[in-house]
Amino acid sequence: KESVKRRLGGESQQGMSFAEFSYQLCQGYDFLHLYKEKGCRLQLGGSDQWGNITTGTELIRRTVGGEAYALTCPLITKADGGKFGKTESGNVWLDPRYTSPYKFYQFWLNVSDADAEKYIKIFTSLTHEEIEALVEEQAKDPGLRPLQKRLAKEITTMVHSAEDYEMAVEASQILFSNKAGETLRKIDEATLLAVMEGVPQFEVSRSLITEGVKLADLLTDHAAVFPSKGEMRKMVQGGGVSINKEKISDPYAPATEDMLLNGRYILVQRGKKNYFLIKVTE
Repeated sequence: KESVKRRLGGESQQGMSFAEFSYQLCQGYDFLHLYKEKGCRLQLGGSDQWGNITTGTELIRRTVGGEAYALTCPLITKADGGKFGKTESGNVWLDPRYTSPYKFYQFWLNVSDADAEKYIKIFTSLTHEEIEALVEEQAKDPGLRPLQKRLAKEITTMVHSAEDYEMAVEASQILFSNKAGETLRKIDEATLLAVMEGVPQFEVSRSLITEGVKLADLLTDHAAVFPSKGEMRKMVQGGGVSINKEKISDPYAPATEDMLLNGRYILVQRGKKNYFLIKVTE
């Protein structure tokens, strides 16, 4: 293979590991095994797999005189030029254990306009007319992001469910809506942490909550949400402090178990845009 020759004899002196060198041989033998034992005559893959697959077709031809075929398609790349794959950073998984439905939804929602137009043709079953209408709508007002929104809806619903899609949409509004208290109570821990990624976090002992620590003490002495009780009191009086998206009126009210989201979190909002997540540990 020319690719092997270039690596072993090139000026870069980069060389090649045994694992990398033997990869084509192993995949080729794998194709032969599948051909003989399972009657497999075709392997499909990305264009970067052409050499690996044709090694198998050649091995099948030489050893048993059989016919086998390779079919490859262009690699699907992300905006940064990287391919989708488990060895790449920033990838998305179909398994919710590795990429939650919320993060999955957010990934598609945040792709570039050019990628959205490309992906919606590949990953959805929308008709040509529907896609053209969305492209036209996007061109008129890119800020509305109709392509990304429809792409995120279609693929999240397909991979996960309509319910997971609806929850992802609701979760996306938590930091921007004053009426998200009910949503906070519904979302699971993984989604909550994904939404709060990047938000300052503090850890406090559960004993503080069970003993009914005053909010003023909790949010100053144990979690530095406010620099002083006086500043917290003034902001509470002005209606600028919320616990789990619900405004509080008494800075000296006790923190209670009922406040805990998923049994261990409290979301504090200071002013319009400052959020803090308190995690209760055992």
